[in-house]
Amino acid sequence: MFQALGDPHRRHILRLLAGGERSAGELAAHLPLTKPSVSHHLAVLRHAGLVRDERRGQRIVYSLDTSVLQDALVWALDLTGGGSPGPADGGSGEGGEGGV
Repeated sequence: MFQALGDPHRRHILRLLAGGERSAGELAAHLPLTKPSVSHHLAVLRHAGLVRDERRGQRIVYSLDTSVLQDALVWALDLTGGGSPGPADGGSGEGGEGGV
């Protein structure tokens, strides 16, 4: 997922999809890339679980899938201590002086 987010074109695609679902052609109209390049970036985003695709007749419509990103944010918050508080008994392992 982090590798997928590392490319500015893929981040731009995600920002576009945050506004609603779009076809590859609609996305390509907003990017300085060829359609095959846009398809490649969409494949990377799909593989990372950040984008979903749905066939509608002859069109494929892409939409943002935030579940993987939400999981990563929860992980990052937990890692940095910005998530939910530790156990109620203060057993987080930090500052063990003056405990029970």
